[in-house]
Amino acid sequence: MLSLAVASSAAAIAQTPVYLDKTKPIEDRVEDALSRMTLEEKVKMCHAQGKFSSPGVPRLGIPEIWMSDGPHGVRAEINWNDWGYSNWKNDSITAFPALTALAATWNPEMSAIYGKSVGEEARFRNKNVLLGPGVNIYRTPLNGRNFEYMGEDPYLAGEMVVPYIQELQKNGVAACVKHFALNNQEKWRGNVNVVLSDRALYEIYLPAFKKAVQEGKAWSIMGAYNQIWNQHCCHNDRLLNKILRDEWGFDGVVITDWGGAHDTKESALNGLDIEMGSFTNGLTSESEFTFDDYYLGKPYLEMLKNGEVPDSTVDAKARNILRLIFRTAMNSDKPFGSIASPEHYAAAKQIGDEAIVLLKNSGILPLDPAKYRNILVVGENAVRPLNEGGGSSELKVKDMFSPLDAIKAVYGDGVKYAAGYRTGRAMYEKEDTIPQAVLDSLRNEAVAMAKGMDAVIYIGGLNKNGFQDCEASDRREYNLPWGQDLIIEQLAEANPNLIVANVSGNAYAMPWIDKVPAVLQSWYLGTMIGPSMADVISGAVNPSGKLPFSFPRRLEDNGAHYFGEKSYPGIELETEGGNAASDLAGADVNVGKNPQQEYLEDILVGYRWHDTKNIPALFPFGHGLSYTNFEYGIPSLSAKEMTADGSITLSVPVSNIGRKAGKEVVQVYIADEKSSLPRPAKELKEFRKVELAPGQTKVVKFTITPDALKFFDDKAHDWVAEPGKFKVLVGSSSADIRATEQFTYK
Repeated sequence: MLSLAVASSAAAIAQTPVYLDKTKPIEDRVEDALSRMTLEEKVKMCHAQGKFSSPGVPRLGIPEIWMSDGPHGVRAEINWNDWGYSNWKNDSITAFPALTALAATWNPEMSAIYGKSVGEEARFRNKNVLLGPGVNIYRTPLNGRNFEYMGEDPYLAGEMVVPYIQELQKNGVAACVKHFALNNQEKWRGNVNVVLSDRALYEIYLPAFKKAVQEGKAWSIMGAYNQIWNQHCCHNDRLLNKILRDEWGFDGVVITDWGGAHDTKESALNGLDIEMGSFTNGLTSESEFTFDDYYLGKPYLEMLKNGEVPDSTVDAKARNILRLIFRTAMNSDKPFGSIASPEHYAAAKQIGDEAIVLLKNSGILPLDPAKYRNILVVGENAVRPLNEGGGSSELKVKDMFSPLDAIKAVYGDGVKYAAGYRTGRAMYEKEDTIPQAVLDSLRNEAVAMAKGMDAVIYIGGLNKNGFQDCEASDRREYNLPWGQDLIIEQLAEANPNLIVANVSGNAYAMPWIDKVPAVLQSWYLGTMIGPSMADVISGAVNPSGKLPFSFPRRLEDNGAHYFGEKSYPGIELETEGGNAASDLAGADVNVGKNPQQEYLEDILVGYRWHDTKNIPALFPFGHGLSYTNFEYGIPSLSAKEMTADGSITLSVPVSNIGRKAGKEVVQVYIADEKSSLPRPAKELKEFRKVELAPGQTKVVKFTITPDALKFFDDKAHDWVAEPGKFKVLVGSSSADIRATEQFTYK
């Protein structure tokens, strides 16, 4: 009987289809499954079957794909075919810090912890694709979605995104890196046509995506809503076929943003794999059509049957989708995952601790709990649930520890609270109107309470209401809204011990900066926002965050705004005909009447603009103070010459000369002294976060290769390092250069 059983088992194994045999190479499995599929089954896989799901092949036992927003937490369950929440009782999660905060840590180790943790939560929720992270470049401080991205520098964003992807995907959950590409504003995002040079494209806006693909090995990419070269990004031949597939070798799935497809033939031919959310605005509106009516549904099937597009197009799409399914839904080696665990709360706290940036300190911080007992906390963000609103980043959290509660836990019963202002409900497409009399009353109350207190902690900034840090709309102004500038100025007059600890995902004007002794820049830190803020304010945590983007003094000092509306937000063009997206103008805030925008600042984005044009920022890229002091020693280079196949080692001694343990981010910039094409004054090429005890010195080493010297030559369509002299600038920010060395490239 035993031998018969063994023989029977062996026969069963021999008959197992290749696509179900996980011991076989994945490409063999893909080809075997593809050979068994009908044309109708292949087409079916190419479009949604629900709000966040696309089909598998039930006949073959190939499961569907389940997707979820978003990059800093797994979104609550959405109904099958509308934007309403399903009201499950078991979908509360951990809110991790927004990606702007992650970038502010300048610590790839935090990115790895982040990716691992959010991946475990996505796995527990049985998600196959997590729609994030985002690496669009911070071009303007008015972009409502900047809080989801990783700052203004392509090198920083690229270094931070790779560990996130790698650790996330170890959970059998695909990263879907977004929004590819040039989705750098929300106004008119549905159809704005971006005009820019190839140099800007390759040097600024593509490198982080390229690293996500080639080093992070991302399994999926989300197309952007906007157009480039007068073609929508979700079915853009040059972007998806020539760059993503041909130049970078991407073997994953391209997924539309919800409502990002506009044409069947372009979707068929130009590299799109899965079409999601068509005929909606991706946020609130509903489609009148069935899923089979999508561009890659019945219209695509008919084009295939009529020979208008080749069968090879659907085979390529099905291959990519099958590969994704085998990596995720059919991966039997996935860990179980976990949700809202103590480990995830600890991870969120650790990331938040390293993300908060100390912008200014005249000595009042850290605020000693033994000395300061009667404290007034002012500002709606001290109590507001900042996980609400913002668009697709909205989260249903299990716990949210507010700054006010955390400050009370540290400083005791002497802590009082005043709102100072009010903003209304979190809504995407409209706003509550707060009567001016109410705002005046709240401000006057807070100012009166501030008098006589030991200290005042102001926690305002932005929130995730429409026209603030929110998907689908950009900010209307650079100043803080709801009269906050006046509140801060009057609080400073009422009490000299004022600490401004604002929360935002964007830079903002600070007309009161000379009147306040201390400013902390916090972010949307999620579940553990309160404990992180309280610990940094009290000194239990020494701040070590650095700005991932510049804070201009005025909006006009930003490169995108320097050239006027032609550069931002663009100009609506009067043309005949129009297109599917522009025809919606007036009905949807996401689209305009054939808007076009030129990136006139070109490669000079962020600190590159400020430094090259000699327009100092209020707070520069890479800036962040500490409660201790760091001293940089004299750097040394292993050689004074570099060849095309060589490298140079840079050694930088860094000492903690203060009384507290702390972390410093050593930043290395490269400057080309003479170039055939214009180049920025300097460019970030390396960084390292180092922890030092009081009195301790460490030598931080960097390897500089010819790749760090290259610029993109758009005429040759190649990266070029020209012979000549280069400077190595070592600093604590882009504007705080502590030492300079020089070498020659031959």
